[in-house]
Amino acid sequence: MPTALYPGTFDPITYGHIDIAVRAAKIFRKVIAVVAVNASKNPIFTPEERVEMAREALKDIPEIEVVSYSGLIVDYVRERSASAIVRGLRAVSDFDYEFQMAFTNRNMLASAETVFFMPSAEYTYLNSTLVRQLAEHGGDISGFVPEFVKKKLLEKMKLCG
Repeated sequence: MPTALYPGTFDPITYGHIDIAVRAAKIFRKVIAVVAVNASKNPIFTPEERVEMAREALKDIPEIEVVSYSGLIVDYVRERSASAIVRGLRAVSDFDYEFQMAFTNRNMLASAETVFFMPSAEYTYLNSTLVRQLAEHGGDISGFVPEFVKKKLLEKMKLCG
């Protein structure tokens, strides 16, 4: 069974991300969760903080490794001899962007197959931006992220606010 990369900003990691990673780990021998270093997305957590949270969230799944990477994902596919890129599709609105990205990656590296996973129904609407906005306005994010992520996010909000 091949190795797959699961790239994302994970700012912060949510139960939706965890759900996709767990699903991928059932199919691939190894899943490498790649915390993307992309300053244009204006993450609130540093790459190191995002890696730390992802490692804690995924620590009980031996098939999953967590790393950070700042280059093109297809370059990391080559570097790690991976054969697939895992992406989550929550809704039709995700499809256009993901479709373009999959074909761009395949154009740059013909062997870069993208595999799409649909999250469990309860995570279909969930994304990191929503979680950050809820936390910023005092909403309860307990059902969206692990407790240690909630604590770190609330601490970060206090420091930034």
